[in-house]
Amino acid sequence: MGRRLQDKVALVTAAGQGIGRACALRFAEEGAQVIVNDIRGDAAASVAAEITAAGGRATSVTADAANADQVNTMINEAATTFGGLHVLMNNAAAPLIATIETVTDEMWRTVFAATLDSALFSMRAAIPIMVKQGGGSIINTASAAGFGGVPVLGAYGAAKAALINLTKTVAVENAGQGIRANAICPGSIGTPPFMEFVKMVPGGIKFFERQIPMRRIGQPEEIAQVALFLASDESSYVTASVIAADGGVLGSLGPPPQD
Repeated sequence: MGRRLQDKVALVTAAGQGIGRACALRFAEEGAQVIVNDIRGDAAASVAAEITAAGGRATSVTADAANADQVNTMINEAATTFGGLHVLMNNAAAPLIATIETVTDEMWRTVFAATLDSALFSMRAAIPIMVKQGGGSIINTASAAGFGGVPVLGAYGAAKAALINLTKTVAVENAGQGIRANAICPGSIGTPPFMEFVKMVPGGIKFFERQIPMRRIGQPEEIAQVALFLASDESSYVTASVIAADGGVLGSLGPPPQD
């Protein structure tokens, strides 16, 4: 057990699997009291149990991150129960797959509700709490897809691009209140949803690895390490930043590496 988040309270949305789960586990390892949220109550409870079994502190909350009323209740009750909210990590998303000409109104609204509205709702509820306690760290899971067009992920990429801008706005509006807001932009990460997406692509995992300068997909635990830095006081002068964790994809102007 580390101490980088000792006596901190951290809430992670959509933490039942993948990046959210990895971040919840890592925060707990560093001493945080973690509120594990997921729309699937059994998944949230499983991660919370995993944390407590390892000697950490965690509780699970079943709530739909895209429902403003449920989010307000979750955040206010968490802060009341544990005496504050020092770290908020918004990880919810809905990467539905469709080309622009086939995306329906319902699909578009679903993606934006889960990916963008959810972050707005939780930040809106958390900021007054963080102001009263003298500050806090907000971390939004954006995506490399927010920087350019990705076939069949147009709605997802658009929502993530908006999330990047929203993160910066929250950062500059609240910097004087001691609140920092930053975004992490993962690339291809070995989460359950990504691995299902891989099955639909000719060439499978090798197709993605060839596009990445580091020649491999990332792991959720690697994103959790970035999130830990942003959650801790080690990043005390970092706000309105967008950190790519994509194996070098966004930094490359040339063609993909060749075998």
